[in-house]
Amino acid sequence: MLKLYEQLEKDVRFKEGMKACINCGVCTAICPAAEVSDYDPRMVVNIVQVRDEEELEKLLKSDTIWRCGECLSCKTRCPRGNVPCYIIQALRALSIDTGFFIESEQGRKQLAIKRTVGDHILKYGYCVYIDEVDLETYPEQGPVWDWLRNNRESMMKRFGTSYGKESSGTLRNTLKESLDDLKKIFDETGGTQRLEKIEKYSSVKAKELNKEFSEGQDEYWKFIYNQ
Repeated sequence: MLKLYEQLEKDVRFKEGMKACINCGVCTAICPAAEVSDYDPRMVVNIVQVRDEEELEKLLKSDTIWRCGECLSCKTRCPRGNVPCYIIQALRALSIDTGFFIESEQGRKQLAIKRTVGDHILKYGYCVYIDEVDLETYPEQGPVWDWLRNNRESMMKRFGTSYGKESSGTLRNTLKESLDDLKKIFDETGGTQRLEKIEKYSSVKAKELNKEFSEGQDEYWKFIYNQ
């Protein structure tokens, strides 16, 4: 089996993002996530540049790589053309491929994202869809949200959307042909396989924590979502 660094080097995002870091710290200075958390892109780039397998494994098992908001502020500031955000994307992919993501609190939340945004894209063609945004899961929507959802057909009509219709416009039904094409894109790019790995490794962690694991908003999903 290839060493972690050898696997990382195969990712095109790593190839494009890792040039020659001089450890100046400009990326950390401009990073919004670094301002509100212990995330330090300079440190991340330094670890992968040193090529220490043990340190790289620790990084893949840590919360650190899940702090980045992928805003790409670092791309516009680095004097040597590095893109820490691309490196983070590659690290996240490797963390999922190896199953290391289940070892960190933030990493485990990938299942919550997969079963919401990921599944909704393939089911509806939308990252966020009104039928799936309930108040129990998203309490920040506020008490008015239940009324909006219960009356969404009439409300969406008043807003001039195409909700539930086979026509152009916002919230329209995505054609089956388009959803099939979208699924093929996921299959060809490795997206489907990655989603499957999230489920596979998450089931291992659920068993370890003695949490019920099936599908949808099961006990393990609720545990990591509310953690």
